[in-house]
Amino acid sequence: MDKNIIKDRIRGSLIGGAIGDALGYPVEFIYSFGEIQRRYGNRGITRLDTKQWCTDEDSNGKAVVSDDTQMTLFTACGLLNAKADNAPFLPSICDAYIEWLLTQSGVKKKGYDRCWIRNVPELNVRRAPGNTCITSLNDIFRGAEPINYSKGCGGVMRIAPIPLFGAVDSQLGIEDVCKLAADASKLTHQHPLGYIPSALVAYVIYKLAQDEAPTRDKYKDYILEGLDAIAKLFTEQQTAVEQFTHLIKTAIQWADIPSDDVVTIENELGGGWVAEEAAAIAVYCSLAYFDNFERAMIASVNHKGDSDSTGAVTGNILGAAIGYDAIPQHFKDDVELHDVILHVADDMWRGETTKFLVGN
Repeated sequence: MDKNIIKDRIRGSLIGGAIGDALGYPVEFIYSFGEIQRRYGNRGITRLDTKQWCTDEDSNGKAVVSDDTQMTLFTACGLLNAKADNAPFLPSICDAYIEWLLTQSGVKKKGYDRCWIRNVPELNVRRAPGNTCITSLNDIFRGAEPINYSKGCGGVMRIAPIPLFGAVDSQLGIEDVCKLAADASKLTHQHPLGYIPSALVAYVIYKLAQDEAPTRDKYKDYILEGLDAIAKLFTEQQTAVEQFTHLIKTAIQWADIPSDDVVTIENELGGGWVAEEAAAIAVYCSLAYFDNFERAMIASVNHKGDSDSTGAVTGNILGAAIGYDAIPQHFKDDVELHDVILHVADDMWRGETTKFLVGN
């Protein structure tokens, strides 16, 4: 495979995730589609809102991203730091998450200064961080073992860099990618349904990024292959795997028939506040609108659930399939941190961190 294709797919997945995140962020805490319609029109929110409800501190002329994109970028930096040190990936990713945690409080701590993105102003503001992420990482920072049974979507929304990094020259095998994605999510979300969905999302992103000409049918095959893969990886969690598999197959069924997206998501797939629902909504939207990035993004966020996370995961998946160049220009023009995200994406493609002049 032409290495420039992989480069475009990495860019597409990370930018796609940020677009979905920024599109859904203004409506994340609006608990009815009717209210979204009253604010944005009959179709709901369809374009990035560059004048959203954010504070003056966040008003930068772009549609701002949430903690989802922030943590995704720190995942990428953790991977690159591990490669630079020839060290295990998971501890390095965990250290990067601690660096993100410190940005949320303005604290600096010696030894947690490896991620250059920490110096980016937009990554030093609180963008509705998840309580489970904050609490679990605080426990780790204090030297304690996090103990929770959370299956919130805060794990699955941040793992896209793992399959993207692994897909470059197949430097990580797909099974290792799935395990690492699950383990990275398990750092903070310890219910099996809090980390198993990350393995499936990692599987399909990896396969799509490496496919020179992915089609909708091939994508559906990858989803089904991924379900088989997680059944083999998580044999000790058979009940959770069966529950998740049923939900994903429901998403596939609904993606194959014309339906009202809002009704389908809210009545059949849930709100996306938990990981298995966020993954199912992302599968539904990316499969139903595999050939229409804009419609997939609109469907993924216009519901009464966790819109920024469902948008982010949908964008990560579909961006890995179509690449950066195929994403509509207006999304790329209006999303926050565009240049930073592209720089991180290209560093992952190169396999090393390169200099970025913050503020230029």
